[in-house]
Amino acid sequence: MTIPRDGQLLRIFVGESDRWHGKPLFEAIVQEARHHGLAGATVFRGFEGFGAHSRIHTSRILRLSEDLPILIEIVDAEDKIQAFLPVLDGMVQEGLATVEKATVIFYRAGEPPAEP
Repeated sequence: MTIPRDGQLLRIFVGESDRWHGKPLFEAIVQEARHHGLAGATVFRGFEGFGAHSRIHTSRILRLSEDLPILIEIVDAEDKIQAFLPVLDGMVQEGLATVEKATVIFYRAGEPPAEP
């Protein structure tokens, strides 16, 4: 698979406790992105943050939150990102999504892992 040099970066900000059909929303988004043939997705767990309700969610021991910020990043061609946005819109009930230009330097798969 190749990605054109002029790609797009999709960032999705959700909460760790957000769900989609009984599973964590971030997992469901990654699975849907894979199902739609996107190049890849990475999930980051934040230490602290706040969103539209302005509630602080933190991993500090005295204020341990079970709803830490989650960021999902997906880079692919513009047409593939744009085609995925309606799917994403139907999944995210509370959160933020942004799209920006991304210059793809390389996208290398390497050798597939050996089967056990």
